[in-house]
Amino acid sequence: MKLVSELMKNSRRSDRELARAIGASQPTVTRIRNKLEKEGYVKEYTMIPDFRKLGYELLSLTFVRLRKDLSEKEIEKARETARESMKKAGFGFLMLERGIGFEYDGAFLTLHESYSSYVEFVNWLKEFSFLEISAVDSFLINLADEVRYLPLTLSVLSRHVLTLKEKKTK
Repeated sequence: MKLVSELMKNSRRSDRELARAIGASQPTVTRIRNKLEKEGYVKEYTMIPDFRKLGYELLSLTFVRLRKDLSEKEIEKARETARESMKKAGFGFLMLERGIGFEYDGAFLTLHESYSSYVEFVNWLKEFSFLEISAVDSFLINLADEVRYLPLTLSVLSRHVLTLKEKKTK
């Protein structure tokens, strides 16, 4: 868990630097990292940019409610249609997941260059008539806002990861 935590903070560090951070040898870190990758604990190595500097003004957390449950065939059709149309979309996707809560069936996390890009996204959602969307609600975050509480980062979560093992052993 210590290594996972350190990788979440900065995955660009060498195994030697990571070894110093967690108090282990470099070969031990290399072995553990390889095992984490092989077993799927590490999905990918990436970075989180300053989305505002890249040209995005808004981050949108959008919830959708469907009139009916989807069959496996409809779910696959939705996936394929979404994959194809996302290539041409004027907005950036961070996440699209099914779930439950607040009477919604799914959530999107998207980035938008402007409010009109967000409106384009909502209209794009409505094009999926076979989904029979009955409600779309969003929470918009202005990325230019100077007052930030806890911006998107994995560093804060990395500290929490260390508590997971402790909770399991109790």
